[in-house]
Amino acid sequence: MELPHFVPLLSIFLLLIPPLTCAQVCQRNCGKEYLKYPFGSGPGCGNPLFQPHISCSQQKLTFTTHTGSYLVTSIDYSNQVIYISDPTMSTCSCTLPSKGFGLDWNAPFTFHDSTIFALVDCSINSSSICTTQSYDDIDDGNNKNSNSNSKLLCDQSTPICSLLYSCKPISTINLPISTCCVYEPVNLGPSFEMDLQKLQCPSYTGFYNFDEGESDPEKWNYGIALKYKFSVTDDYPNSCAACEKSYGVCGYNGAYNSFICNCPNGINTTTDCYFTSSYNNAFRNGIAWLIYPMAWSVVWFFL
Repeated sequence: MELPHFVPLLSIFLLLIPPLTCAQVCQRNCGKEYLKYPFGSGPGCGNPLFQPHISCSQQKLTFTTHTGSYLVTSIDYSNQVIYISDPTMSTCSCTLPSKGFGLDWNAPFTFHDSTIFALVDCSINSSSICTTQSYDDIDDGNNKNSNSNSKLLCDQSTPICSLLYSCKPISTINLPISTCCVYEPVNLGPSFEMDLQKLQCPSYTGFYNFDEGESDPEKWNYGIALKYKFSVTDDYPNSCAACEKSYGVCGYNGAYNSFICNCPNGINTTTDCYFTSSYNNAFRNGIAWLIYPMAWSVVWFFL
């Protein structure tokens, strides 16, 4: 057999040799953010409960709810907290109109205790959160007198409003400080919804880890801190810990979202990556180096 006729057969033979490694589907990073369970770089990675809410696109980690998409600025894995920024949020640098912020009811997130919201330019005469009607009924035996008083539901005893209104963008629009409403996220109600149009507040700001000794609002940590839970029991799965220890990435697969460990060589296992790494090294250093010399020996045989 002449060599030109044998070359196609040799090519087919070499193509049948399995590749030594494949690309790891689940990535460990999204831009500058290190990814770890329960978060993942795409479908099939991380915890399936988090996948609809956290995504990686164009190397940017994004948190999505029904009110919009928000950039994840950092993740505190030790305390299970993510920090996000809202591009429509007012800060000491600028004031912006916003439609508010809300969490999806089925999202495994809640507001962190350190998060504080301040509503700006609210209409205190009609806002459902800033004013209320309180009735003090006094029964004098014959007459029942009702005293209707309007009062603020928000907290104005803190210096937050006065400090916030010292910012130049806010001070230049000459808003009375009484239109500032500061409250804790728990006041958003069970739906965790802040509808600024309904509250008649065109703008809001949010910050976390507020230090009352910090009198310069330009140095505040603007954004929203969200607490997350792994599950109902909030236990870190042992299978995932073993997977990550072996340089794998936790993921899921199948109709029942069964656990998988995505290994650096691209192989998925149901345990960890120690076996696949050993197998891949053995194949690289042993079997693979036997196949290629055998192939070329066949070539020289037909020369």
